[in-house]
Amino acid sequence: MKKLLIFFSMLASVFFTHGLLAAPIKGGSANLAMVGDPQNLDPMAATTDLVGTIMQHVYETLYTFDANWRITPMLAKALPRVSNGGLLYSFVIRDGVVLHNGRELTAEDVVASLQRWMEMAPRGKALASQTDRLEVKGKYSFDWRVKVVNASLLAHLALPSGMAAIMAKESLANPLTEYVGTGPYKFKERRPDQFVWLVRHDSYSARTESPSGYAGKREALLDDLRFIPVPNSNTRLEGILSGQFHFSDQLNVNGISRLERGFDKITPLISPNYGFPYLVFNTKEGVMASMALRQAVQTALGTGEMLEAGFGDKRFYSVEGAHFPKNSPYYSTIGTELYNQKKPKLAKAAALAAGYKEEPIRILTSRQYEFHHTMVLVMAEQLKEAGFKTDVQVVDWATLIQRRGDAKLWDIYMTHSGLLPEPMLSPPQLSEGAPGWWSSPEKSKVLASFNAATDPVIRATLWEPVQQLVYNQVPYIHVGKFSGLSARSNQLQGYQPAIWPFFWNSGLAR
Repeated sequence: MKKLLIFFSMLASVFFTHGLLAAPIKGGSANLAMVGDPQNLDPMAATTDLVGTIMQHVYETLYTFDANWRITPMLAKALPRVSNGGLLYSFVIRDGVVLHNGRELTAEDVVASLQRWMEMAPRGKALASQTDRLEVKGKYSFDWRVKVVNASLLAHLALPSGMAAIMAKESLANPLTEYVGTGPYKFKERRPDQFVWLVRHDSYSARTESPSGYAGKREALLDDLRFIPVPNSNTRLEGILSGQFHFSDQLNVNGISRLERGFDKITPLISPNYGFPYLVFNTKEGVMASMALRQAVQTALGTGEMLEAGFGDKRFYSVEGAHFPKNSPYYSTIGTELYNQKKPKLAKAAALAAGYKEEPIRILTSRQYEFHHTMVLVMAEQLKEAGFKTDVQVVDWATLIQRRGDAKLWDIYMTHSGLLPEPMLSPPQLSEGAPGWWSSPEKSKVLASFNAATDPVIRATLWEPVQQLVYNQVPYIHVGKFSGLSARSNQLQGYQPAIWPFFWNSGLAR
């Protein structure tokens, strides 16, 4: 338990800072440069961080994470009462929470929203298979009966990405045409490739606790937020330097020297151990459906070279095969002898033995995250050295997200995730149904044991067979760790750096 608390405190120091800033004023607009245009604004249908980042201002969840990554109530009144040997969760939501259409939120809205989430979101679908039923018990209460004990249930309900968003039941549709939530901001307008515009929810029902990470009191100080798609990292950099943007996300790390020279107007935001890039394999169809060929690709790759090319400055990357950093309760080196091998001759022999017939490996990447693109180019050269043919397809991020849902269109895609304290939160390939479609009896067995353990110490030891299986079956490759770089204008005050940037409790300088 002590190790767990140390790790959470470490992550807190990375993602949530607590500087003493002058109180910002109420009013004004913020222009926020993001990595691209979201493919849609449905946080259940889209698992991307971009959609979660934007729509967490519109929708809220039953639970969230505080500055120490503890699961904390948001729309829920408190933690649920758990009974029947861990198979019955009884929830009570806060009364008096006002939806954006002016109506009070009830348990019927919550249950309808969670049922939709379990139909649409990969993590929701995984939980649906373990669910007996959801049942409204009163105006503000409901029960969730599960078939098996799942220690990660509340963490799934707290994650902004692929969000278990609570919506007005009358707005539920597929696709969504109205975005009616309870958050501090309301949806106003979207113009594709121009902006997503959110405005203050004047009847917002805030919690009373002090702000802490994503938890506690949320106040919409700014009149409105404009999330502006700026796919080119250099353009986001120039925009923050010129004063065009109040915030620029996911900047190329080679811009750090220019940011450091602009301290009078901007503040660079470096987040150590921000996340991990990873390569997802299509285990369902195509050439990478062969486990033996995935293993051969893993043997061919030098992830250290990929990270060096993608980030350059050693302050921004770490070549390590453990899926979690040191001090994490889940830190383990098991399986890491298969990491960062770069053995082209051995890989070529393994591919031939597996029946590889020089089929092109279709690799999806995007330049919205420039380090993705750079690392994929290095990877493609490493694969060619091992005798593989590659077909690198560079598309915009929204197209990549769309294509990865069709198993006939790709073999590998590059993405990244925030480094989170609960293994089942990311990557989504650990759950069933996420693009990549990893499924095997061995996976079901090790994850069933892992998710049934509620004791943190036991749970930590049960992570090791999961990590070993990932190295053995290669549904994805953990490339390493990286630090994030973003920047804010010094006009934007109260902003607290986080994996999914949020702008409640932020305002403009006096």
